[in-house]
Amino acid sequence: MPKMKTHRGAAKRVKKTGTGKIVCYHAYKSHILEKKSSKRKRALRKSAIMHTTDAKRIERLIAYVK
Repeated sequence: MPKMKTHRGAAKRVKKTGTGKIVCYHAYKSHILEKKSSKRKRALRKSAIMHTTDAKRIERLIAYVK
């Protein structure tokens, strides 16, 4: 059985932490920013830890990414 290939699109968007959790970035930060409050936009800059149910799917795509 050959090795799995890393899904490069997913690998560019997420990272794994030292404990194995998956870190991603918030959506809704690219356009239509006038109506969003400064507080909301500031919060969207920060990274987020992906929910475990979503992380299981992403785990397979980025199996070899550290």
